[in-house]
Order: sequence, then C-alpha cells, then structure tokens
Amino acid sequence: MAAFESFVILAGMRTGSNFLEANLNALAGVTCHGEVFNPQFIGHKGQESLFGIDLAGRAADPLALLARMTAETAGLAGFRLFFDHDPRVLAHCLADRGCAKIVLTRNPVDSYVSLLIAAATGQWRLGDLRHHRGATVRFDAAGFEAHLAAQQGFLQHILNALQQGGQTAFWLGYEDLGDLAVLGGLAAWLGVAGRLEALDGGLKRQNPEPVRDRVENPAEMEAALARLDRFNLWRTPAFEPRRGPGVPGFVAAPAAPLLFLPVRGGPEAEVASWLAALDGEGPGAARTGFTQKTLRLWQRDHPGFRSFAVLRHPLARAHAAYCAAILAGALGEVRRVLRTSYRLPIPAGDVVAGALPPGYGREEHRAGFLAFLRFLKGNLAGQTSVRVDPLWASQAAVIRGMAEIVIPDRLLREEGLTRGLADLAAEVGRRAPPLPAPPAAGTPPVPLAVIADAELEAAAREAYGRDYQTFGFTDLPGPAPG
Repeated sequence: MAAFESFVILAGMRTGSNFLEANLNALAGVTCHGEVFNPQFIGHKGQESLFGIDLAGRAADPLALLARMTAETAGLAGFRLFFDHDPRVLAHCLADRGCAKIVLTRNPVDSYVSLLIAAATGQWRLGDLRHHRGATVRFDAAGFEAHLAAQQGFLQHILNALQQGGQTAFWLGYEDLGDLAVLGGLAAWLGVAGRLEALDGGLKRQNPEPVRDRVENPAEMEAALARLDRFNLWRTPAFEPRRGPGVPGFVAAPAAPLLFLPVRGGPEAEVASWLAALDGEGPGAARTGFTQKTLRLWQRDHPGFRSFAVLRHPLARAHAAYCAAILAGALGEVRRVLRTSYRLPIPAGDVVAGALPPGYGREEHRAGFLAFLRFLKGNLAGQTSVRVDPLWASQAAVIRGMAEIVIPDRLLREEGLTRGLADLAAEVGRRAPPLPAPPAAGTPPVPLAVIADAELEAAAREAYGRDYQTFGFTDLPGPAPG
C-alpha cells in the first residue's frame, strides 16, 4: 500500500469537490484544507492566511505553504486544486510520488449549467432545501465550448504527467460521491484506517432536475451539443515519435538578427546561402553548430531577432526526401531495407539526374515514389522497423520539437519564399538579396511535375494527414519544386 504524505483533489468548479472534502474530513486522520491555492483566498472564501502564511507570502513561495501544511497537519493533509489555480503547485504535486492524486470529474454539461445557476443565484453551497435558490439559465454554446476545452485540457495534462511519471491516480466521477463503498476504497487507497459509516449530511445537491429543465433554451442547447464531435472522430491520430529541437541545425545570419530553423527536406541550402548574402558574405558564411548555451548567448546578443521556418508542400517534400535519401543513396542502408524487407520497386544502386540506370524512366520513378509514400504512412505511425528520419518526419512534429527552444516568429511557405524573406529582411533593416537557386546536386532524376497526379497526392495526404490538417495544405498546383 502506498505511504502517501499528502493528497490533492484535482477537480473543477461544480464537480462535487465540496462534498468530497466534507466526507474526507469525516475520516479520522484526514484533513482537507479547501482551495489552498485559489487566487482570491486561501482555503475558503474570505480566508487570507493559513499556517501563518498570507496571500503575498503564498504568491512568493507557494511550496513553502504546501510544506508547512503537510508538516503541521495531524494525519494526512490535503487540498483542492482547480485548473486555474497556481500552476507551480500543480507541477509540483504531479511530480511528487508522496502526494496522492484524486481526480474528480463530472459530466461537463451538468457542471457548466450548474456553474451558470450558481453565478445567477449567488448560491455555491446548499445545506438545507429550505434555503434553495432555484433559477433557469440561458445555455451559451461558445461559453460551454470554452468550459469543455478547459476541462479536457486540464484532465489531459494530468493524465500525461502521470503517464510520464509512472504514477496513477484515484479517479472519481460525480456519481461516485454517493457510494460509501467507493469512498471506502478511496480511504483504503490513501492508507488511512477510518471508514465512513454514512455520508456527510451537511451539503445537498443543489439542482437535481434534468439539465434540460434547468435552461431557458433547451432546443438551442441540444443543437449546440449535436454539433460537437464527442469522440473527436475527425482527428488525425499522431503516433509519430516526438522530436527534439534540433538546435545544432539552426542557422543564423553572419551579423543580421535573423535565425533560420530548418525543416529537413525543405530549401535548407538556399536559405542558408541567402542569409550569408544578406550580410554581403559568400555561401557557407552563415553561422551554424549551435548548442543550447551558444544559442541563448546569440539571442541575448541580438535583441529584436526574428526566427523563421519554411514549410514545403508535403508531396514535394516527400519527393525531395525520396530522391536524396533513397535514390541518390544518402541513406543507402535504408534503401536496402526498403528493397529487401518492404519490397519497394526501387533500384539497388544510386539514381541521380543525368545518369539514369537502363530502363529507368517516368513510370519506374512514379511507381517507386508511390510505394515510398505508402511506406511513409506506416513509418510515421510507428508500424515499421525503420526509424523516422528528419528528412521525412512530419513538419508538424519538427516544428513542435523546435518550439521547446525557439518558437518561430514566421512560418514561410516555399511558394512565397522570396516575398517572405524580403519582408523579414526589411524588418531587420536589410535589403534582401536574390534567393539562390537550388544546388545542382539536389536535382531530381525525374521532376515531380512529370509524375504528379491525384493518386500520389492522395497517398501523400494519407501519410501526412497531420501536416495537411495543421497547415492547411491543399493539393499541389502545377509544377512542384523537388
């Protein structure tokens, strides 16, 4: 049995947390101190200090209050923590294995309507039916969606933190609060000997009527709820491994405060040469090889800097990766595995522009590329033995990894790159040089424009659904780079 030193109730408003607190306080050896980190008070409404620490002291060092509460409470001490309370405390509690996590949830429609009624009547707790203040309220679709998003985001954050820390929580639904056996299980999980003989009688459910009877516009409410995708059926699942920020690949201009965050498989060499030319230098003069320390120093020394990344259409980017990594042999070992283990119809040796193997032409190139796109669908979903190479990792995953260190100011599109770079140059007081041509070594053996069709586009969309969804890519129009 876990030997917990404290506990936290992770919940939201109108989920029954007051009732749960009252029942926990009825257990011998357990004390719940209320909303200790509510921004407006400490513990309970109107209370501005606890254990000798006031609001200012709590703001300066919330963990000091947490430590004092645990040390000075006889038995097991705990509190209630909502999504809008101090995030420092949430992070600490989620990482603390000695802190028992109790997660309390309620149907979000019920909690939202109950919240509206409490706000309208001013009654947040009910001890006796004689004092009940009833009201019907107007359901607001936008307000509910914000409520739902906050609730789901809070719960997802808790779940992810527990998974990453190898921990578990005791999950309770609103309906569980009336079950003595469940509350007995909670007491056993907390490691306390006491058990409840009866539920706390000091609090009553305020609005037991069906939620439809508590709103003025039930038809509008039902229509709004029908529009919500309860199971998120249209989402694009993401099973691709998370990527690091790739700091060593970042590129800075020799002097100008511009930082390029390259997405592999895009126009990396052209942009790096453009950055060098921006300061009148030749190709290769742009700064690379950053570490996180040297990057921070560069940022400090270049106040007002701008950072940017360049997006390439997924079909064009996949084709560029196929030509460079597979056909031209940059990843020759991967090519061997694709041929022998995955039976892709690709040549055994290098294929480069101007030196095509006998019998290799448009149809052979298209067939190999289509097979590669279908392989990428499984590869990005973690269904192959081949690692996800940065050359073909999804752009969404790459940029998400970068954002751990630097969030790009701009996401430029390759098709508008000249204009986008000119705008960036103007922002830092420079005149934009011409964008260099792609290196000859990157010329594909068969241009994408020669083979592009609806089947290839559909295969790219299957593989890179998240990029299409995240960045709004449409079907590639006309001739494509790469």
